[in-house]
Amino acid sequence: MDGVEDIEIECPYCGEMFGILADTSHSSVEMIEDCSVCCHPIQLTLRFSSGELISVEATTS
Repeated sequence: MDGVEDIEIECPYCGEMFGILADTSHSSVEMIEDCSVCCHPIQLTLRFSSGELISVEATTS
């Protein structure tokens, strides 16, 4: 898929890594995603530049 990237996120609750798909065609994306390991909701802020991931912020919601 064009403009979609698999991104590894570290859960701020359990510390485990899990993957999400994100649309890289935007400059930033905010979403709430449940950890696939412990199921807690995580507030994600992803920032992109020219389709490349430049920062990931994962906080408890």
